[in-house]
Amino acid sequence: MEKERETLQAWRERIGQELDRVMAFWMEHSHDQEHGGFFTCLGQDGQMYDDLKYVWLQGRQVWMYCRLYRKVERFRRPELLDAARAGGEFLLRSARVAPPEKKCAFVLTRAGQPGKVQRTIFSECFYTLAMDELARVTGDARYQSEAVEMMEQIVRWVREDPLGLGRPRLPGAPEAEPMAVPMMLLALVEQLTEAREELARRYTELGDWCAQRILQHVQRGGQAVLENVSEDGKELSGCLGRHQNPGHALEAGWFLLRHAIRKGDPDLRAYVIDKFLLLPFRAGWDPEHGGLFYFQDANNLCPTQLEWAMKLWWPHCEAMIAFLLGYSESGDPALLHLFYQVAEYTFRQLFNRAPYIAVDCLSPLTLYKEMQRPFLSSRSRDAVAYLTARTLDTL
Repeated sequence: MEKERETLQAWRERIGQELDRVMAFWMEHSHDQEHGGFFTCLGQDGQMYDDLKYVWLQGRQVWMYCRLYRKVERFRRPELLDAARAGGEFLLRSARVAPPEKKCAFVLTRAGQPGKVQRTIFSECFYTLAMDELARVTGDARYQSEAVEMMEQIVRWVREDPLGLGRPRLPGAPEAEPMAVPMMLLALVEQLTEAREELARRYTELGDWCAQRILQHVQRGGQAVLENVSEDGKELSGCLGRHQNPGHALEAGWFLLRHAIRKGDPDLRAYVIDKFLLLPFRAGWDPEHGGLFYFQDANNLCPTQLEWAMKLWWPHCEAMIAFLLGYSESGDPALLHLFYQVAEYTFRQLFNRAPYIAVDCLSPLTLYKEMQRPFLSSRSRDAVAYLTARTLDTL
């Protein structure tokens, strides 16, 4: 037991140091002092190689800064809050393509002109996360109002009017539901309802609906988590139906775990650990070289995605968070040791020796030879450092 505590403390310190390094990098290199918002296409020396601004990354960075400011004492610094507010104001001015309509751009120019729109909900989801967290740290009612209004629009698109996203229903297109949609809605439910009784009551049914839709992705008698299912929860034919994403299943797992904790449902917690943590990890872990495969085919055929065998940074982030959360809730030491397994691989293989840098992905041919795409991954590194640090603090 004493050795276990020492190991946990060592990881707590290591991840805390990683969080400090990552935040120092972004604070120094990513802020656009002229237009607001953040540069995210940065080299390992902090040099910008493109000034396009992706709305979901802008929203994520606002959320990250605000959450750190609110939850971690050493980050309660005015310059962090000022940067978050500048990012939020940039989003308010520029994210929506044609106000008062709610559809957000996928990518903006540096000055905030829309450059591309996707017919999905994900830019809007990260916009909502940013606005809600910014409201919490500033007390500005504009931001909370914006978050709730966008949330209501997202729910209408998902549950009532998908054509409002601009995606036509084609006669040959399968009626497929990707797991990402109820996952993101469930994340928004948690964000907006924290310590807000009225919103918690409003979104109770929505949270349960999201959880049930995610659970429908457990197929084949409980032996596979599939990325896409039919709208009535059945397996689809072809490559689309057999498609698996181990990292995404693990991410859904810790979203569902948080939902089970809020509901006080130990049976759901146990089911989620079995089907969304252990099952995709065992299927997705490379037994020869280690690491999680990006994509898999449920029939062990070759996936159609050319990058299927690559080891990306973000699935390992999701696995670390999922196993730590599972251990903190269940006390099962096997989950803690799986966290160690993933963390040791991640810090050994997905980092180079330069400070602040994570490798975004590794190909199987170069797994032990050299890095691929040596740039800082803004997508997950700050979030995993924060979330794992917070979970370690509860143990």
